[in-house]
Amino acid sequence: MQHFKKYFKGKFTAQLPVLFSITVCKKGSHKLQNHIVKVFPSETVLPKENQLAWKIAEVASDPIEVSDDVTNMVINRIIDNASVAIASINRHSVTSARAQAIAHPRSNGATVFGMPNEQRFHAEWAAWANGTAVRELDFHDTFLAADYSHPGDNIPPILAVAQQMSKSGAELIRGLATGYEIQINLVKGICLHEHKIDHIAHLGPSAAAGIGTLLGLDTETIYQSIQQALHTTISTRQSRKGQISSWKAFAPSHAGKLAIESVDRCMRGEGAPSPIYEGEDSILAWILDGPHAAYSVPLPEPGEAKVAILESYTKEHSAEYQSQAIIDLAFRIRNKVENWDDVQNVKLYTSHHTHYVIGTGAGDPQKIDPAATRETLDHSIMYILAVALQDGEWHHLNSYTPKRAQRPDTVKLWHSISTEEDAAWTARYHDPDPNKRAFGGRLEITLKSGKKIIDELAVADAHPAGARPFVRENYTEKFKTLTRGIISNSESDRFLKLLENLPDLNASKMSQLNVQVDKIKVNSNTPDMKGIF
Repeated sequence: MQHFKKYFKGKFTAQLPVLFSITVCKKGSHKLQNHIVKVFPSETVLPKENQLAWKIAEVASDPIEVSDDVTNMVINRIIDNASVAIASINRHSVTSARAQAIAHPRSNGATVFGMPNEQRFHAEWAAWANGTAVRELDFHDTFLAADYSHPGDNIPPILAVAQQMSKSGAELIRGLATGYEIQINLVKGICLHEHKIDHIAHLGPSAAAGIGTLLGLDTETIYQSIQQALHTTISTRQSRKGQISSWKAFAPSHAGKLAIESVDRCMRGEGAPSPIYEGEDSILAWILDGPHAAYSVPLPEPGEAKVAILESYTKEHSAEYQSQAIIDLAFRIRNKVENWDDVQNVKLYTSHHTHYVIGTGAGDPQKIDPAATRETLDHSIMYILAVALQDGEWHHLNSYTPKRAQRPDTVKLWHSISTEEDAAWTARYHDPDPNKRAFGGRLEITLKSGKKIIDELAVADAHPAGARPFVRENYTEKFKTLTRGIISNSESDRFLKLLENLPDLNASKMSQLNVQVDKIKVNSNTPDMKGIF
């Protein structure tokens, strides 16, 4: 205890109100409170009303109505999730997760992607299977700020609980608006990746909060659920480093499953490690910035609508989000190169995150290995650039086949590509104004003659500030494209029509909110997949 006290001597007692003072910022008519989050020694009793988990729970329990814009975007993102989930329906990790879910049937449970609507499963296992399917292709929505996130990962656990608990479409929309709001604002305020902690640590609390809203739970129960969910979802970023495995797909579904279990326990009167963010042995104190840490997390004021989902964006291309604008840039610049044999080297000047996570700054030899896994290749901007430059198109399967990755001319170009951090692009990446925030870079192709071909792009074409932002028509087309040949036209039409009426769906109709695949096309439980369950 003595080694900890030295950090806090004279810092806390009289200053308690100051440390949790609130400033107000406005985004249009949307008022956000910036909550200052610091670490406290155990001898200083921090009222729960001043704790971040309680503030999040207050947002979740605030019965504010959801705007039409948010409702429409929630529908878009459910379509988006279903698109990529069905496209991955028979990939190994998805089949494994589904087999585990099938081993946990429940008559009044939740549906699983690909399975008949009449077959129902325990909500936590349905969330596990569906979350894995959604995440497998790295092809759904994203929000980037101080940290990374795929806020669409909130949909599988909240939807599964909605089905098992016989909730309506309107209640689901409210729960999802909360899930997005909390995860996006945690991502704005607390950086996890700096300390090599995986971003699912923000997903556990957001999913728990969203489930709390969905079920209309009181603030105390949601508060305890958030703390349990955070405590159980801390893991390292090794899942996204080196030889990346299928755990990258399982990680968010694991967080969603744990969030459901956390809420269940707290609904039964159980508590949680507390204060989970500010405590002496908390995540802030020992895993993140340490006992001197001070984070500022924005949250809506009481009575303010939850609109953060409108700041997020989906993917047109199946790859790490920071490659989206770069792929579009490659499509644009490639026509200026007459012969790829004339290329000496290619350099991408970009943000800190892009350079160090998916660029040469990561120092991962696997990112330039032609035998690398798909999970590694979609986190290699060098590989992605090489294929996008040569092909002028991107396909969620064909662009990643071993044959494509090992083509000699591609390997040669791939190995000539490097990245470099540019301070200006890093600053644009972190711009507090979402209309100015940029995730692209400047591309320089140097030919053997010494001539340079240079171009840059700030955001992907499909980004809200891009050349052709995604609207409902694009989400629907993405769904139809990715599910073509996997589901019938009638099933496609049924699902999309049902979603169009989401605000008016009753519990019975909600039980049909699933995409079914003909049994013959679903690999449900092959002998080599057998495990304990």
